[in-house]
Amino acid sequence: MLSIFRRLMKNENGATAIEYTLIASLIAVAAITAMKTVGGKVNNTLNTVGNSLT
Repeated sequence: MLSIFRRLMKNENGATAIEYTLIASLIAVAAITAMKTVGGKVNNTLNTVGNSLT
């Protein structure tokens, strides 16, 4: 049992996968936030243009 635990502690593939998952999730959160901000500004601009045309 102790040898299995030692092998798991030496194995760094799991830690690397977790790190990549955390990085990907942070990038996704940043992208969603940026898209919401830009989307709101684009929506306001299109509404302004649409109101000017009528």
